Amino acid sequence: MLASLFAQATDWVAPTIDWHAIAPELVLVVGINIILLLDLSLADAKKWMLATLSGFVMLGALVPVVTLFVIGDDSRSMFGGRYVIDEYALVLKGFFLLVAYVVILMSQTELEEGGYYQGEFYVLMLCSVLGMVMMTSSRDLVSIFVALELLSIPAYMLAAWNKRNPKSNEAGMKYYLLGVFASAIMLYGMSLLFGATNSTLLTEIGATLVDGNLSGIEVVGVVFVISGFAFKISAVPFHTWAPDTYEGAPTPVTAFLSVASKAAGFVALVTIIYLAFPNASDVYQPFIWVLAALTMTVGNVLALRQTNIVRMLAYSSVSQGGFILMPLAFAGEANASGSALNAVVVYLLVYGFMNLGAFATVIAVSRKTRSGEISSFGGLFSYAPGMAVLVTMFFASLAGIPPLGGWFAKFNAFKAVLDAQSSWAYVLASIAAVNTVISAAYYMKVLRTVWMDEAPDGDTSPINTPSPIKAALGLTLVGTLVVGVYPQSVANFGDLEDLTGTTELVVVVDAGG
Repeated sequence: MLASLFAQATDWVAPTIDWHAIAPELVLVVGINIILLLDLSLADAKKWMLATLSGFVMLGALVPVVTLFVIGDDSRSMFGGRYVIDEYALVLKGFFLLVAYVVILMSQTELEEGGYYQGEFYVLMLCSVLGMVMMTSSRDLVSIFVALELLSIPAYMLAAWNKRNPKSNEAGMKYYLLGVFASAIMLYGMSLLFGATNSTLLTEIGATLVDGNLSGIEVVGVVFVISGFAFKISAVPFHTWAPDTYEGAPTPVTAFLSVASKAAGFVALVTIIYLAFPNASDVYQPFIWVLAALTMTVGNVLALRQTNIVRMLAYSSVSQGGFILMPLAFAGEANASGSALNAVVVYLLVYGFMNLGAFATVIAVSRKTRSGEISSFGGLFSYAPGMAVLVTMFFASLAGIPPLGGWFAKFNAFKAVLDAQSSWAYVLASIAAVNTVISAAYYMKVLRTVWMDEAPDGDTSPINTPSPIKAALGLTLVGTLVVGVYPQSVANFGDLEDLTGTTELVVVVDAGG
């Protein structure tokens, strides 16, 4: 054992570092330090500059991602294969950076007007995004755990950023306590896997685990690791933190957690399943099947009962996580493996646009109504018809109504499940179809309020939407419409190399199947 640990440790001595490949991470690190130093010297009246600078840092980190994607024709590996930059990683790095840029646009005005600490907020957000960017390239249990903690610890503090609000304090505390508990379970599972396989490198773990011949320790390790990530993606029954945290945290932070943090959990889960557990499908597939069915069903049923729109979107986020989990329940099937990975990536991209757009409309409307109740959206069409149309588009996309992006994400997920061609696949697809109808009910409840109800207190004064929120709405609307009307547009990303390196993953399949 000691000899093995020493051999692994020597792989990290004097490594050959590809500085171009890790340029996005370096830009974020430099940006974090610059913003931290400027925050110490800028007067309070000029703290708004930090939001602009943070946005430029995100866009600056996006430049090498695009460059690597355009000129890169192979994957780049460092630290003995523990950190890999390939097309899969680059697409998701770009996704996280774009999401963070939109969240910064959504946050700027609220931080300025709410008297929040701005410099620390953006430093914590950049640190969290750095963890997400690192997660996409991590191919080792240790680097995955470090990236997960780097993205999670700042998120715990951001959830409680409105420290004068008891609900925000409660949100941060619940998220922190349950998050630490989930991390402990996951780390214990990782230690069991290391003890059983004598390695933390995912590919070596995958080569050691063999279906039908797993020991009890290996089975427990697989289950514990998946359970730990199930917390990050708020899968039922590990979702209990999400509704209270989403409702209590500042709305831009809620948007960040529901999209970026959830997506990071899925990225880690997908990476581990395809690299470390390809030969343990007998263990993880039934587990994920149950998680997917429970998550989409419980999330939808509880969302039907909500009167607060942020809390409704919290349960909606839980339900959407079930739809993303659904293809992974058949990732071990030879005829569904590639399409399952394809479906998860596409769903994450589309979900990011439409969910951020929905939260941006909530922020814009609540600036006028000062309420998070669904009833406060009453009569929106009568005094803000443009905003009513935007609300309709984003919520209809979440419901999966063509020609908006959500329909294609759901179509891809259903196709991946049906590719498995098994009775269990047909049962899960049937459960998902029923849940799609249920979810439409609470999304349509919001739209009925927007178009048919009267404005609360008869107040029909126009909404004053700041320019950063308008920019966020514009970016998310373009993404939602383009993917829905012309799904092949995301084919500009090219073909993604499968994580295993044995098959080819295409981000977008033909809409006709």
